Amino acid sequence: MTAPMTAAPSELPTVPHRYVLSTGIELAADTWGDATAAPVVLLHGGGQTRHAWSGTGVALARDGFFVASCDLRGHGESSWPDDGDYSLDAFVDDVTALSTQFATLPVLVGASLGGLSSLFAVAMAERPIARALVLVDIATRTEPAGVEKIVAFMRAAPEGFASLEEAADLIASYLSHRPRPKDLDGLRKNLRHGADGRWRWHWDPRFIDGIRRPRVIDKQEMLDEAARKLNLPTLLVRGRMSDIVSEEGARHFLDLAPHAQFVDVAGAGHMVAGDRNDAFTDAVRSFLRDLPPV
Repeated sequence: MTAPMTAAPSELPTVPHRYVLSTGIELAADTWGDATAAPVVLLHGGGQTRHAWSGTGVALARDGFFVASCDLRGHGESSWPDDGDYSLDAFVDDVTALSTQFATLPVLVGASLGGLSSLFAVAMAERPIARALVLVDIATRTEPAGVEKIVAFMRAAPEGFASLEEAADLIASYLSHRPRPKDLDGLRKNLRHGADGRWRWHWDPRFIDGIRRPRVIDKQEMLDEAARKLNLPTLLVRGRMSDIVSEEGARHFLDLAPHAQFVDVAGAGHMVAGDRNDAFTDAVRSFLRDLPPV
């Protein structure tokens, strides 16, 4: 889902880039750091944009990584598929194709849909496509009520909003644990201003038509098998207040992938990077520091 994020100020320049994939999709990205350094790819959740990671990209670049935060297909400034294909398979194919854009294997950091797509892409690949995997509040078991809540939020304003304030009110009602931001400039990055003067979420309206609660449930055995196949360094980051990944869901994943590390971020819900960005970023930085050198 979409929520306003404000990037941390930094002396590191943000370099826009577009990745042209073999799937025919172009992904818009913000990048930081030396392009020859070990790559880290940030993939947001459904309904979000590449701006969802707050200051994480800058912090990781300061640690010596090359970081690319990408808009998924149909989101932000990435291209919309002509055929309107927003199946999970399509997102998986994009992640696989994106991984070939770097000189060395990237670390994939995926939240929700971005994480689910990364998990399947890594598990289904014929040869390694990633150096390590970070799953952000997504696992092989999700809570149906939490998924329904997100879908209801995303369907709540099909005609858009008359103002940024109206959009902020809807977000505040959904993310009730967060203070409503006074400065709405960050929200502009997640909305597009139409010729009719209304503000709409920065994703293809056809994307929401593909959202169905059974989407993950129908692939349950495939998800479990994907987790069992993981043989690369893996970190699961859960928001302790999450209504998507329960404690039981996290434990189930760790039973399937016992080598995986786990961090439970207090004071965070499903939107971990937005709720507690410092704690989230610290967890990822610690994980990356322990990886074998490239």
